[in-house]
Amino acid sequence: MTLGSVLAEAWGLYTRFFTRFFLLAAVVFLITNLASSVLAESVGANSSLSAFLVGVAAFAVIIVGSFWLQGAFVLAVQDVRDGSFDATTDQIFQKVKPFLGQLVLAGFLGALGIAAGMILLVVPGLVLLTWWALLSPVLVLEHTGVGGAFARSRELVRGHGWTVFGVMLATGLLSLVADSVLTGILGFLPGLLGRWIGGALSGAIVAPFGAIAVTIMYFKLVERRAADA
Repeated sequence: MTLGSVLAEAWGLYTRFFTRFFLLAAVVFLITNLASSVLAESVGANSSLSAFLVGVAAFAVIIVGSFWLQGAFVLAVQDVRDGSFDATTDQIFQKVKPFLGQLVLAGFLGALGIAAGMILLVVPGLVLLTWWALLSPVLVLEHTGVGGAFARSRELVRGHGWTVFGVMLATGLLSLVADSVLTGILGFLPGLLGRWIGGALSGAIVAPFGAIAVTIMYFKLVERRAADA
C-alpha cells in the first residue's frame, strides 16, 4: 500500500460516484449545519435557560449526525468497490444505525486521547491519530465493539504507519484548502442562510474524499494481512 495508490483509488471513486457521495453527505450536513447555525445564534443571543437547552440539543444533533455519516461513508465505499452503487441512501443509513452508539463513544475516546497527546508533546497525538485512523471501518465492518476497535485498528496500521499518516495528512490538508475555497465562493449568502446552506454544500463536497481514502486504506490493509497470513 502506498500513499499514491490510496489517493488515486479514492479520487477515482470520489469522481465516478460523486453525485451519490454528495447526496449521502448532503442529507446529514443540511441537518447538522442547521443545528450548528442555531447553536451559534443561541450562544450569541442571550444566556437564558432556553438558549442553553437549544444549544445542547443542537450540539447533540451535530455529534450524532457526524458519526452517523462516518459509518455511512464506510458502507458506501464497501458498496461501490465492485463498480456500482447498489444500496440506496436510506438503506445505508439504516445499516449504520446499530453501530451509532459505538461510533460516537469510540470517536469521543479517540478524540480525547489524541487531544491529550497533542497537548503534551504533539507527537504522541499524531501517533494516536495514525494508530486509530481505522476505527470507523473496523467498528462497522468487523463488529468488534469499542474496545476491540482500538486494538484492531492499531494491528492493521502496524508496519504501515507512515503511509497511513501521510494519507491522513494529505486528505486533511486538501480538505482544508477545498473547504476554504468553497466557503469563500459561497460567502455571498447572508447570515444564518450562509452558515447553513453554504456550510452544508461545502461539507457535502469536501467530506467524502477523506472518508473514502480512510476506508480504502482499511480494505487494502485487511487484504495485505490476509495475503501475509
